[in-house]
Amino acid sequence: GRVSHIRLSTRPDYIDVERLDILSRYHVKTVELGVQSASDEVLARSKRGHTVKDTLNAFRLVRDHGFELVGQMMIGLPGATIEDELATAQLIIDSGACSARIYPTIVFKNTKLDEMYHANEYLPLSLEEAVERSTAVYRRFLDNGVSVIRIGLCASENLSSDATYSAGPNHMAIGELVESAVYYDCICDEIDSTYSADELAGGVLCVTVNSHEVSKASGHGRKNKLCIKDKYELKNVKIVGNDDLPRYKVEISLI
Repeated sequence: GRVSHIRLSTRPDYIDVERLDILSRYHVKTVELGVQSASDEVLARSKRGHTVKDTLNAFRLVRDHGFELVGQMMIGLPGATIEDELATAQLIIDSGACSARIYPTIVFKNTKLDEMYHANEYLPLSLEEAVERSTAVYRRFLDNGVSVIRIGLCASENLSSDATYSAGPNHMAIGELVESAVYYDCICDEIDSTYSADELAGGVLCVTVNSHEVSKASGHGRKNKLCIKDKYELKNVKIVGNDDLPRYKVEISLI
C-alpha cells in the first residue's frame, strides 16, 4: 500500500501491445517516451535506432491503453535545427501528452557522440544557444497547456565529473536559466504592449510576479533587470512578489 502507481520511461520502438498489457496489470500509470526528435534525418544521424513512425505508433498504443503520456525530447542533436525542435515539441503536444521533458544534448566520454565530437563531425551547442533554443521549445509547450517537468539532466547524472563529461552546455541550473529567459520575454511583451519609449525613458519600472518566482524574473546575476533597464533606458527596475499571481503572469507599472 505504500506505492499507489508506477511511472516509467522507455524508447518508442520498445512499445507493443503485449508489454502494455503487462504494465496495465502492474499499476503503471505514466509512460514516458524518449521521442528525442521528430526528424528522421536527425534520428538517423544520432543513431537512435528508431524512426518517427515508431514514435507515432507508440503514442497511439500508449493512449489506447489509457496511460498518462509524457514526451521527452532533446535540444542540439546532430543535424538538428530550432525548426526541428519546435516540430518535435508540436508532435508531443499533438500526441495528447500531459507533460514533457527537455534535455539539451551533453557529450559524455567513451560514447559514439564523443567520437563524432573529437572528429569534428558534431559541434555541441554553447550554453547560450542551448538556453535560447530550450526557451523557444518551453514556450511552445506552455502556450499549448503542456507542463514541462524537467529541463536538463539532474546533478546526480555525472554532469560535473571529469571522468564522464566531455562537452556541451553543462550548467547545473540550466532549467532556471530557461525559466528566467521566459520571464524576460514575458516582461518585455508586457512593456511593449503597455508603454511607449518616451513614457519609459528615465523612469522606474515596477514588475510584479508570483512571490516564489522573483529570483527567476530578476535573472541569474540580475541579468533580466539589467538588460531591461538598458533596453528601455530606465532609471531602475524593481521586481516584487505577489502570492496571488500565477506563474509567468506579469504586472508592470511606472513609479
